[in-house]
Amino acid sequence: MLWKKIFLFVALSSFSFKPELPELNAKIITYVDSVMGTKVARGECWDLAAGALSYSGAYFDRSSMKTVTIYGRRLNLKKEEILPGDLIQFENVQMKWTDGNTTYSSSMGQHTAIVYKINGPGDFEMAHQNTSDWGKKVGVSNFNLNHVTKGKVMIYRPISK
Repeated sequence: MLWKKIFLFVALSSFSFKPELPELNAKIITYVDSVMGTKVARGECWDLAAGALSYSGAYFDRSSMKTVTIYGRRLNLKKEEILPGDLIQFENVQMKWTDGNTTYSSSMGQHTAIVYKINGPGDFEMAHQNTSDWGKKVGVSNFNLNHVTKGKVMIYRPISK
């Protein structure tokens, strides 16, 4: 009887109860992994998003330079979970946070990135390029929505064409 309980425990613990990523999000992460550390297109921040959306077959509307680039369906951050493979558009964002005895601040004007890994609610790693840390190559940085004091952070779920 004990061996049955042990077998059941091992069998159940081998399954992941976390839902899998939507197909387009998974393809976007596959793309990001394939270009990590390299320069995508001209190395502009939105070139990474455009490459990922093209690779995954997702919708991408860049029809007017006068409007915000639309990468899919905009998420309601109060009601929806952010997932790896979602796309982020920053507009005039300012951030401030304290770590120990040190207070930090940072800002982003217009910037585009891809959610790469979730660390916790509102805290994630983002893949992006054209940054002071990575230059024109794709790299990963931490971002926490709770540190935003000003500006807009819009997160989009990729959708089919």
